[in-house]
Amino acid sequence: MPASDPSAFEAHVGDAPTVPPPVRQVLADSVYEDIKAMVMDHQIAPGARVGIEALARTLNVSSTPVREALARLEADGLVVKRSLSGYRATELLTREAVEELFEMRLLLEPRAAALAATNAEEAQLDVIESILENMQSRPGPGGPYVAYRDFAALDQRFHEAVVEAARRPLLAEAVERLHSHLHLFRLSSLQDAREPTLSEHERVARAILRRRADRAAEAMADHLTRSLERQRGRFDEA
Repeated sequence: MPASDPSAFEAHVGDAPTVPPPVRQVLADSVYEDIKAMVMDHQIAPGARVGIEALARTLNVSSTPVREALARLEADGLVVKRSLSGYRATELLTREAVEELFEMRLLLEPRAAALAATNAEEAQLDVIESILENMQSRPGPGGPYVAYRDFAALDQRFHEAVVEAARRPLLAEAVERLHSHLHLFRLSSLQDAREPTLSEHERVARAILRRRADRAAEAMADHLTRSLERQRGRFDEA
């Protein structure tokens, strides 16, 4: 489990003592987070080749955890493996790709929010509330990725939790495959994104908690539309 995985913020059930993960897993997670930060902050440039041995020397580890980390990052959509040339960091989204990404999200996520309002179990509602509470205590975008990665991970987890609460596995898989949050945060952090994101998430959550499917869909569509406008502003300033 990566260090920024929001599930780490959820309370353990019962009073059983927590068993620490094996040392090897801790190392693998640390290497994954280190390389992920390099990609997100463009220390590994978009499109650049990712050298396994060079990374191993930089991080003072063997090549094994580096290979494991790159496999995870490939699943995240942050690197791609090509025959004969090894791993390369994926290119940044263009303005057109951002528009298409949000077109897909606007097709999928408002429907998911409406279904969540209807189908969510109480435990799933608790998870959505818990994620929002944790986001309020995390630094928002600004500075290097390591400074706001918990907020970014919780932002992503909020959307995943809403889709999971819809209880439509194919819909959840389609949203997850977009890797939208990682790609958008990688473009560059939005300095003022924390407060509007929180307030927009709260509106979505309130509608779901009150079992108002129509309002949940409307709130999610509004959030995504405003998010798209913030992304367009980024390109306009470039």
